[in-house]
Amino acid sequence: MPLLEVTQTRYVSASIRLTDTTAMQVDQYAAFIHASADEVMEQALAYVFAKDRDFQDFLRTSNAQRITPTLRIRRNPGSDAVEPAATKANGSGESNGTVRVLKA
Repeated sequence: MPLLEVTQTRYVSASIRLTDTTAMQVDQYAAFIHASADEVMEQALAYVFAKDRDFQDFLRTSNAQRITPTLRIRRNPGSDAVEPAATKANGSGESNGTVRVLKA
């Protein structure tokens, strides 16, 4: 039996728009916890999704499978590749699962 279990995670790049205030607070929170803005967004969304009981109920319905996607996901050649969850940066200072924050 192996001593380590490596979890494979598939990352996508997506563009979202935030208010100036929210974008600043994401950066401030990232600095506060010594993490990247990508990690803050990933963890904050995962937390909200897990804690929202009404959303969890919705996920169990057939309506959850019939949504119209609105998130703008950027497709890169080879984006179907699975990357190790332990990988933090791609050499450019951005994490592999990039969420670009565009100020409106």
